[in-house]
Amino acid sequence: MSFPQPKPEVPQLPQHLLRTIDCQQGAVRAVRFNADGNYLLSCGSDKSLKLWSVSRGTLLKTYSGHGYEVLDADGSYDNSQLCSCSSDKTVILWDVATGQVTRKLRGHAGKVNCVQFNEEATVILSGSIDGTVRCWDTRSRKFDPIQILDEAQDGVSSLKVSEHELLTGSVDGRVRRYDLRMGQLHVDFINSPITCVCFSADAQCTLTSSLDSTVRLLDKSTGEMLGEYKGHKMKGYKLDCCLSSKDTHVLSCSEDGHVYCWDLVEGSLTLKLPVGKAVVQSLSFHPSETRLLTAMEGRVQVWVADCTYEHGTWTK
Repeated sequence: MSFPQPKPEVPQLPQHLLRTIDCQQGAVRAVRFNADGNYLLSCGSDKSLKLWSVSRGTLLKTYSGHGYEVLDADGSYDNSQLCSCSSDKTVILWDVATGQVTRKLRGHAGKVNCVQFNEEATVILSGSIDGTVRCWDTRSRKFDPIQILDEAQDGVSSLKVSEHELLTGSVDGRVRRYDLRMGQLHVDFINSPITCVCFSADAQCTLTSSLDSTVRLLDKSTGEMLGEYKGHKMKGYKLDCCLSSKDTHVLSCSEDGHVYCWDLVEGSLTLKLPVGKAVVQSLSFHPSETRLLTAMEGRVQVWVADCTYEHGTWTK
């Protein structure tokens, strides 16, 4: 006698609002989880970068040193350093504990849209409206970049690094994937200005959002389109997209105040998360848990899958 196999559990999505953080730093241009997901970074239009505890929603430190609004930030794998970029054309390397500027990197000819450490935090990569990606050695005393990638015909809006590969998205409508180890460049043409790019967790695919209100999933090696995700509004703002931590869902910001979540395989809309009445500027998915950060105007929202008892306290 045999029993039917139990149905696999449907992966939950973060749809319960755990807390809202009033960042008090003007408009929040970007929100990012740190490497282990215990902290979040908020980038403000008031020139500040702030570090918060996700579990308590408390401010841990404010980093001041940019001359104009902060557009993106990243934390090192060991949480000892931060990097940020700004409309002031600079990239700053910060010491987390002291809040001091370790190095201020100049060289971009226009505002710097995106920044990220490599996995060892030995290199910072920055992409700018000047059409270049610059690679900076975090340990060197020299202030010149160790490499400049200038293939983009327009501003670089987004970049992600994974091991030896660099993915960039540009206003020229092209996704460029650099194999830094082999010195190779692969280009996919989307035909619409690109706002955000990312790798899937299994490193087999790339995800791209663009100003034609479409998110596309591409096979990394062939460039073949595996999925198209529509319904949200992205016409005039540089907004984020991402994959859930287990690659089950595609998520995107929208100009209509929602975050849209689609089933990666089926392409169907699974969840339309109401964040508020303005543009959802930025989002970040937890590296391992079902948690989501969103940013709207001057606030950051922390979303969880369910209301559970965690660490001796109710999380909702």
